[in-house]
Amino acid sequence: MVSVILTTATINAQHVNIGLKAGLNVYNIHYDNDPQDDSRVGWYAGLLGHIHINPRFGIQPELIYSTQGSTHTFGGATNSTDLGYLNIPVMFQYFFDYGFRVQAGPQVGFLLSAQSESAGVSEDIKDQLAGVDFAIGLGLSYVHVPSGFGVDIRYNFGLTDISEEDKTFNAYNRGLQFGVFYLFNHRS
Repeated sequence: MVSVILTTATINAQHVNIGLKAGLNVYNIHYDNDPQDDSRVGWYAGLLGHIHINPRFGIQPELIYSTQGSTHTFGGATNSTDLGYLNIPVMFQYFFDYGFRVQAGPQVGFLLSAQSESAGVSEDIKDQLAGVDFAIGLGLSYVHVPSGFGVDIRYNFGLTDISEEDKTFNAYNRGLQFGVFYLFNHRS
């Protein structure tokens, strides 16, 4: 489905830009049985394609490596969960004047690594978590059209229960991203 949309969009596109992006994540693992972990600050970096459909609409597929997870302090001890994902968001964008954009779209993430650390002891927990994570992203961005540089803020709302081990609760990735990007040979 996504490939059909992207193929159709590319055929009808006015032009396509390729770029790089990177920034900070503030992620958390949200539990539906309420005890929330503290947010974990991480980073993300990757590639993006920016496809103009017409002067007001575009599609932006991305390929992003993202460090996610959470921390939890209990009884004076801090435990951390460090997750590494390859995320593939496809953002549908509406362009305002002067380079401002609003965006929303689906994201699929593939779990590449998962570590839990408590009291200095690290444990691989990848087999306890779902290998695929689906999310919805909502955000705003601004591109300085003459230079191709831009800034981006996005909230990713995880839809997949990532817990494979304990089925007494559901756990979801939720996070805010702040970043910068550069579009090579950008044209509006």
